Parts: sequence; C-alpha cells; structure tokens
Amino acid sequence: MTVQDDFERVASEMADRGVTIAKVFGKPAYKDADGKAFACLFQDALACRLLAGTPEHTEALALPGAELFDPSSRHRPMKDWVSVPHANADRWLDFAETAYTRPR
Repeated sequence: MTVQDDFERVASEMADRGVTIAKVFGKPAYKDADGKAFACLFQDALACRLLAGTPEHTEALALPGAELFDPSSRHRPMKDWVSVPHANADRWLDFAETAYTRPR
C-alpha cells in the first residue's frame, strides 16, 4: 500500500467517530468532530499527538525511524507529537486512536 492508501485506511477506520480529513501545516490531517487536529501526514510518516511522557509516546519514539515531529524543519520539534514512518503503518491506527482520545 502507498502512504496515501494507509492514511485513508486509518481515516475510514475512524470515520464512525466523526473523524475527518482536513489540512494542517498544509498537509492532510485527521480532525475530530470539534475540528481539532490530532494527527497529520507529513512526508512519509504519520505525526500523532501522543503527549510527551506517556507510554505511547515512548513506544512510538522507539520505532525505527520515528522522531519528534518538526513541521518547520527548523529544529524546533513539537515535543508532544511523534512522526511514525510508513514502514510502521501497521501501527498508525493504534497511535491515531491514542491521539484521538488524549485530552486537549
């Protein structure tokens, strides 16, 4: 599957919860029913808001190629967001669901 295919697959899995695709940082993103973004597609990774210090944040960062999300590429990563590479697309739904349920 392509990156886009996997991104759309996760969106369809979460559609029954009111999740939609919209633009954030100029990239496709998942938004909840209130319009709050909790994950976005950036290059070949899904960046998810997992909250620093949580087990899921630590788990995501431990995946090969995962890193803190830096949409500006100015070495100012967003500490609560982790970019999970497409090689780990089988985990995207898990991390997107976690990001969706985190308080804002």
